[in-house]
Order: sequence, then structure tokens, then C-alpha cells
Amino acid sequence: MPLLFAAGEGWHPGVIGIVAARLKERYHRPAIVVALDGGIGKGSGRSVRGLDLGAMVIAARQSGLLVNGGGHAMAAGLTVAQDKIPELRAFLTARVEKFLEASPLVPTLMLDGMLAGAAATPDFIAQLDRLKPFGTGNPEPRFAIPSCRIVRADLVGDKHVRCILSAAGATVKGIAFRALDNPLGAALLKPQGRALHLAGYLRRDNWNGQDRVQFQIEDGAFA
Repeated sequence: MPLLFAAGEGWHPGVIGIVAARLKERYHRPAIVVALDGGIGKGSGRSVRGLDLGAMVIAARQSGLLVNGGGHAMAAGLTVAQDKIPELRAFLTARVEKFLEASPLVPTLMLDGMLAGAAATPDFIAQLDRLKPFGTGNPEPRFAIPSCRIVRADLVGDKHVRCILSAAGATVKGIAFRALDNPLGAALLKPQGRALHLAGYLRRDNWNGQDRVQFQIEDGAFA
């Protein structure tokens, strides 16, 4: 499926961007989510690196398929009449298919550096905070912790995998959200003694009044 496109009644327009981003992250495909109300749809889209979704939405507007719409390469917003949704979906899908014929999508995870376990400290997070605000054009730094071992791993909440990492002689708390049913969760829960390269973001962990650090794991591979 070249394009993920979902539309439904009763969806809150304030969350459709988050849903589109989650779909994009999970399936590595551009995603558009449309909230319908009174025959009008408010949509939000998120794209993958290399595919200009904003330009495609602008083309749909210029073709008379949208009430309004625009955006940039990685994100777009639109307003569409409900009876135009099938035609809009077909129009955008055809555009994405044509793009993929020339440039197949390859999942890519961009890293800003490698991180030693001992460097995962509140002081380092404070230095990273000076780079804010993060967003398009200034993404949050993503790090790799190489060749770490899983000391302990268990499930917490709704399909999240929590773990303790041993990295270059230091221990780091880690968590992978919604990872239970994917290969990353399986690798963390059952590493079978193998070391892992892990990629993700540093987060503050202020639970119980203590200022600590947690590594939010986004992806990984066996070393």
C-alpha cells in the first residue's frame, strides 16, 4: 500500500496529526487521517523522508479536489468535502505510486552520534535542551548506544518494554513504547545473550523525586 489514508466520523481534529505520525512511523509510508463532521473533512498528513507530501496536497487543491490544503515536504493539512474523499484518495495514491516507481522507499534512521552509557546524564540532557525548540528543520538529536547488553527487561503499561541496559560499564534505564508485538520488543525481551546496538532519544525520568535519565528506544539491531 503506497499511501495510508483513513477517514471517519467522530474523530477529534486535534489528534489526527498524531495518529498520522504514528501510522507513518509504524509502516514507513506517507499517511493522511481525515476527521469528518457535517460533510466536511479536516485532514492531517505526515510523510517520509524524500517524498514531498505538501506538494501533492497542493496539486490536489489546484485540481479542485480540496476546499483548502497545503504544507511542506514532511507534513500537510487539508479540508475536503466528504463526497470528494474517494477521488482525493485515488489522486494522492497515484502520485505516491508514481514517485515510488522511480524512488522506492527504504526505511532510514538518521543518527546524530554514538553515546556511551556513562554520558547519559541529566547534565547532558540540560545541554541538549539548549538546542530547543525541536521540530522540522531542527530535529531532536537521536543517539545510538552501541554494543549494549540487556540486564533485565519486562512489560509495563500497554505493550511497552522496559529494560536496564549495560553499556560500556554503565547502566542505563530504557523503554521501548508499543514494542511488544514487533521485532524490537522481541529482541529486548529475549536477547539470548547477544549484544544490541540501540537507537533513540534521551529523556528525563523524574519519578519519585529523583532526577534520572531514560533512553527512549526507537530501533535496534543485534551487534
